[in-house]
Amino acid sequence: MNESLTARRWLAQAAPKTAPAVATSTVLILGRIWNANGAEHSIGNAALMVVLATGAATAGAFASAGRAGDNVIAGTAFATSGALALAGVAGYADGLSLPLLLWALATAVAYTLNARTSRTDRREAVAHERQIGERREEHAHIERVEALRAGAQIEVAREGAQYAQALAAALTARAALPGFDPAQLAKAGLPELPAIEITQED
Repeated sequence: MNESLTARRWLAQAAPKTAPAVATSTVLILGRIWNANGAEHSIGNAALMVVLATGAATAGAFASAGRAGDNVIAGTAFATSGALALAGVAGYADGLSLPLLLWALATAVAYTLNARTSRTDRREAVAHERQIGERREEHAHIERVEALRAGAQIEVAREGAQYAQALAAALTARAALPGFDPAQLAKAGLPELPAIEITQED
């Protein structure tokens, strides 16, 4: 189980690093196969590849123009144009020197673009993780403040209940004393206390 997960993780990490070389090598191999099957020095085949590569490059230019340009479509169109140009040269040329030179150039450009895209994706991922961490810290701070506030309110309510119980017990005890008269307190100018009915069970 762990070995399969490790293999999948390794493949997921290796795929972006090997994809440019695999793509350009595949185009070169297909171009040489096409060369061996009659495309060598064929003006018609070369003209077809020139038209297709130019069309793909034009589509990429239109896709990247303006504020609403789509980078994904533009990049795909330019990559297609380069692949068609490489395939056309590999199919038309009679030797391997020019196709290999173009293959090396295309591979270097593909790795450069891949590294730039990877850096951008990594930067966006780090920024996203930082934003999530800040939100978690903010929520944790709010939760701590609310917990402290709720604890303080509970403590105040508990103290108030204890005070009310003590006051009620004191009033009950004072009212039970012999000779206690609320009217005498009122005549003396003391605040009148509410009358408390004391029920005694025989």
